[in-house]
Amino acid sequence: MRTSSKGIQMLAEGGVLIALALVLGMLKPYEFPNGGSISLEMLPLFVFCIRWGFGRGLLACTAFGILQVFVQGAVAYGWVSIILDYIVAFMPLCLCGLGKGKPGGLFWGSALGAFGRFLIHFISGITIYRILAPTEVLGTTFDNPYLYSAVYNGSYIIVDLALCLVIFGLSYRALKKYYLAEDLR
Repeated sequence: MRTSSKGIQMLAEGGVLIALALVLGMLKPYEFPNGGSISLEMLPLFVFCIRWGFGRGLLACTAFGILQVFVQGAVAYGWVSIILDYIVAFMPLCLCGLGKGKPGGLFWGSALGAFGRFLIHFISGITIYRILAPTEVLGTTFDNPYLYSAVYNGSYIIVDLALCLVIFGLSYRALKKYYLAEDLR
């Protein structure tokens, strides 16, 4: 494939997958009271990152984070919270791109990206949202902001990651060449 054709394909895939992530982010079977929800918004971003790599994935994930603020709205405590919880939090999903072309890269890369996202939300929780402690999450009252942030943010990111990994596992055989970007060679 010619270089200019690859660039056009990357932009087209990026636009479609970012738009799909925005739509999936609005389909929330469960939404937590202080932000965060169960959704599949990470799935298309992981797909883009595993196909196009870390650097281009960083651009796509950053674009998603910015667009998410305007399309989905933001549950936040000021501009620092919006920047940290929406824009910066989705940037680490590009870590999935480190698995490009490597055995099991889609799976461990997705886990790495989700963990990076968790760390950003965890930092936000212990700095910005610590004003909410003590509070109740999942039927337990938390006084410690570190434990509260870990449980609160981990509870939806783990479920989101598990859903993505199950979908990748079920579709891997049929989409292996696509996930491994063999069509781009």
